[in-house]
Formats: sequence, C-alpha cells, structure tokens
Amino acid sequence: MRGITKTFPGVTALSDVNLTVRPGEIHAVCGENGAGKSTLMKVLSGVHPHGSYDGEIRLFGELVAFKDIRASEARGIVIIHQELALVPFLSIAENIFLGNEQRTGRRGVVDWNATLQRATRLLGRVGLRENPQTAVADIGVGKQQLVEIAKALSKEVKLLILDEPTAALNDEDSASLLQLILELRDQGIASIVISHKLGEIRHIADTVTILRDGRTIETLTVREHPQQPAELSEDRIIRGMVGRDLDHRFPDRTPYEGDHATALEIEGWTVRHPVDHQRKVVDDASLTVRRGEIVGIAGLMGAGRTELAMSVFGRSYGLYEAGTLRVAGRQVRAKTVPAAIEAGLAYVTEDRKRYGLNLIDTINRNISLASLPVMVRRGVVDEHHERSVAERYRDSMNIKAPTVHEQTGRLSGGNQQKVVLSKWIHADPDVLILDEPTRGIDVGAKYEIYTVIDALAAQGKAVLFISSELPELLGMCDRIYTMAEGRLTAEIARADAGQEVLMRHMTRQQPAAGARNRD
Repeated sequence: MRGITKTFPGVTALSDVNLTVRPGEIHAVCGENGAGKSTLMKVLSGVHPHGSYDGEIRLFGELVAFKDIRASEARGIVIIHQELALVPFLSIAENIFLGNEQRTGRRGVVDWNATLQRATRLLGRVGLRENPQTAVADIGVGKQQLVEIAKALSKEVKLLILDEPTAALNDEDSASLLQLILELRDQGIASIVISHKLGEIRHIADTVTILRDGRTIETLTVREHPQQPAELSEDRIIRGMVGRDLDHRFPDRTPYEGDHATALEIEGWTVRHPVDHQRKVVDDASLTVRRGEIVGIAGLMGAGRTELAMSVFGRSYGLYEAGTLRVAGRQVRAKTVPAAIEAGLAYVTEDRKRYGLNLIDTINRNISLASLPVMVRRGVVDEHHERSVAERYRDSMNIKAPTVHEQTGRLSGGNQQKVVLSKWIHADPDVLILDEPTRGIDVGAKYEIYTVIDALAAQGKAVLFISSELPELLGMCDRIYTMAEGRLTAEIARADAGQEVLMRHMTRQQPAAGARNRD
C-alpha cells in the first residue's frame, strides 16, 4: 500500500500511509484509537472501494483496484472484524460456506455431503474438534473465532486481516488463537494483526507498523527470524504510538481525605442461571468497598464476575435467590435498573456497544441517559442544559469530537468509553461498578481512563473494578477479590498481591506455604 489517503467530510482519516507485508509474515499494525488502523484495513479489503481514496495497492506486485469486499476475497484477502460476522442459528458448516456454498449439478443445489466433509477438514486445520452441524450459537466466542478463520481458509486466503482477535477471549482461547496464527505463518499465509495487547504482538509479530493521527510513523522489526525472541520492547512500541515515553502505566494514587465508611456491602449473594435454574452463577458472595477505595475482582472467563455485577445492578442478570445489598449503610432491594440508579449505584458494562451506549444517538443524549430527571423541565428535556453538561464532560474527559451532537457510533473505542463514564459520573453515584473498563482501548486512552478512576476514588466514590488484565488490577486496586466458579475465593491486600498469587486463587488452588491474605 503506497500513499494511501482517505478523507471523510471534514476529517482526514489517512494521510499518505504506506504499508508493506511480505508473504508468510505476521505484521502488526499498532496505534491509538482513531489512528486510522481500521480505516486502512477497510481500504485494503475493499470496504472502502477504489476511487474513494488516493494511493495504490499492489498484491504480489500487481496493481489492484477492489470495488468491494468480494473482489478482495476473490484475490485471497480476508478480513475478520472484531465483531464477528457469523449467523448464530446457522450451523458451523453453513457459516463457513455462507455465500460460497458447495453446489452440485446444474440446478445449483447445495451438496451437503461435500459441505460437511470439507467443513470437517477445515475445522481440523484450525484445531477445532466440533461437529460441523452444531449451531454457532452453541459454541463459545473463542471457537467462533476459529470458525471465522476456517471460513477464511475456505476462500484460499493469502492475506488474513485480524482486527483485535483476542479482545473478547480468555487467556486459554487467546493462546490457542495466537498459536494458530503462528501455524498459518508456517504454511505461508501472511497475517495483519491489529491489537492493543502489546505482549501478544511481541509474541507473534515479525514486523510492526505504527500509525499516529492517520500517518505512518515507523515500521519496526520485532525479530529477524521467526524462531528468534522478540528484540522490540513494549515501551518502544508505546513511544511510537503516543509520541512520547509513557513512564508510568498507572497514575500515582491520590489519597482520599474523607470518611472511609463502607459504601458497598454485599452479603451472602446467590444468583442462579436464568435458563439452567439448577446452576448457581454466583454462590454466597460477600464483599465490601469503602469510600475512596478501588477494589478489584479477578477471575477467569466464566468465574461469575459479570454475573455478580449485573445481578447487583438492578438484578439485570439471573434469578436472585438470596443475599443482602447495602449502599452507604442503607439496605436496598434495587430490583430494577432505575431502582439501582436511585440507590446510588452505577454500572459500566463490559460491552459498551451493546449495553452501554445508544450508538445511533449523539454524545449529549448518551451522557444524559442516566440522569434524565434532572434534565427535564415540565416533562421536556432541557436541550440547552443537556448540551452544556455534555460540553463540560467533552472538555474535562478529553472526548475527541468536533461537537457533542456527533453520533456516538462514529467515535473511537476510547472516546466511546469516556462517554459511558461521563454518563455515570453525571448521575453522581456512591458506587461505580466498572466491568472491563479498558477493553479494546489503546495504551494512551487507558491511562486517561485510569486517571478518571483515580480522581473518582479521590472524591470519595467507591469503585468495584472487574478486569481480566491482572497488571491492571495490581496497578490500580487497594484490595483484590478472586473469583472462581461463582464463589469469591480470596481477599488479598495490595501489598500481598502478585500475578501468581491471584492465579492460584482464580483456579481455586491453595496458597503457597507462608502466603497470607489480609485486609
């Protein structure tokens, strides 16, 4: 790709960007949210057709001009988006060949025997031992990623583009997917990987191209030979992404000078699965969070962290069975989301696009959603007040948008998350429950989010912080609870916490001799 420039009304998304990928290479593309990574991949894959951008694309030396995504796929370029494009209620085999069905005879009837046989072979190539007739809805997200790659292999892929491939995966599924990408490299298939997880990039990438503000900053060699260890540090990548050294991944904690009374107390909380009523997704959980404190919850995928958070916040998940909830010393029932908000709770969901935002609405309307009663005069929203509030948060939270009337779906992930936080901060809760608050966000935006969380704690807010990134919990939290199979298994003070200690309790293993948990 040479001299790629792409503009939208009033915005230059890409400016003279260059990208070269060699056959059989894993090439990472890094940059902060809004740097132009996804736009560049949409140009390459034909989502933005030839003629809508300036510059040229050459494939194996040949000048190409893709008019749509089918044209790029016909030449062996396949993109797998962060939001998977599978049809849940079709089978694995049907999804693999959707739009590319295995047909027989002149009538074009689908040859189901050939479909299932070829699907089985493709699933074997990606290491997925599932019946190809299984519905996609019945397999986990990690396996769905493998189905997407099998689908790409069915199209004789030569260049595979993966946009945040492990963002929604647990550690085990992430490791399996990364190993598969390495195996595809050994088969001569080139990959472009977009990821904010720099440790993963150092593990698999041969080369890294860094974008900033829609421009190519530099292309760096991670390793000269596939068998060599990475020669490029995470700090070096970060410096290219943000334009400066990021000396501290986490802000220095600002102490809270007020009363450290208990703000959130959960006791004996038990919740059953909404469909399988025999299964407890949260089992007799008890925890506390004091004013000015950031308390983490660590656990593997399926441990029950999100189920705990959602069930506490207006019982929005599962079937409540037992337990008491106290906010600022008051016992509350909070059987609905409005009741939870009224009680002083706020919940930043792990899936901001699905549950946290109205993507087709504006920034100002999203920010006002949790505090509409104070926005209304005589039954009508005061638009002037709503706009002034949104503009205040746009400035204080550094939301990068030309106007608060910008559609939220057009913002980068980091800016969308700032809108979600603004919505809840304006509701002035006593307790903020943050579920994966930095998922899919670049390192620069992460630091800004951490700074906001620290400021909230310094103001006396109680923060319950759920994250799959252990360094994040260790860097931000005063105490950390571990969770496994629906139960809280340990409470660990910051001074005693480490990744190995957390992992022991996340897998229900006993602490090593001499290890001690304390408040």
